[in-house]
Amino acid sequence: MRQQNWLFTAVAILLGLLIGCKPSPAPQTEVNKAVVHRFNEALNNGNFDLFDELLTPDFVRHCQASGDQQINSPEEYKRFNEQWVTTFPDLHTTSHFLVAEGDMVAAYATTTGTQTESMGSFPATGKKMESDFLSIFRLEEGKIAELWVEWDNLAILTQLGHFPPPVKGED
Repeated sequence: MRQQNWLFTAVAILLGLLIGCKPSPAPQTEVNKAVVHRFNEALNNGNFDLFDELLTPDFVRHCQASGDQQINSPEEYKRFNEQWVTTFPDLHTTSHFLVAEGDMVAAYATTTGTQTESMGSFPATGKKMESDFLSIFRLEEGKIAELWVEWDNLAILTQLGHFPPPVKGED
């Protein structure tokens, strides 16, 4: 009797494995969120070579806050981030949440860093900034093809001492 129970259990497990008790693949939105998560880890670790894996060859970054600066390739994006890390060597981004739909992933995050080098025409101040920002990623075949980023330049410049806040009562 004991041998029959063991045999029945083994056959049941084998049948279960053969006819569909396999784990289902993750939905594409979860796969896309995982790519964005790896992207953020690469940024925080300064592993910009990983962008070759994560970004399409025709990657484009859109950002109104960056003015005329255009980024139209993974190489340009690497150089951009190398400049940021030079300016803010302790630069760190914390993602609060990711939301995905179709081929898009939206992120709400906070970035912090201490300005130890000049940032364009703004000299180093040694002051720390903390800024919340939004980004939206569009993915193609498991890679990031486009990135839109928006943040509050005025808040960052004020924290760094480059833009004094208005005095109360003055217009």
